[in-house]
Amino acid sequence: MHTLEPKHPIGTQFKTRGKHTRLCTVTDILKTYNAAGALVAIRYVATHQFLGQTVTDGDVVQATIDMGLVSQPVATIAK
Repeated sequence: MHTLEPKHPIGTQFKTRGKHTRLCTVTDILKTYNAAGALVAIRYVATHQFLGQTVTDGDVVQATIDMGLVSQPVATIAK
């Protein structure tokens, strides 16, 4: 079994797809473990601004960030 590691660190910016794109920033990384203690899923939490409000999306997959990647911070993920 392969080990999962987050590909994008906190602070990574990406644009969403669609007619009205939004500039989002990764604010947290959520990891899901099974009963055996193995890491089975990684999801990202991202925020963007809408009419002066901060909107949070708590279920962003890695592929969404990969497709719209704008910038990635220099700092690496602590292991």
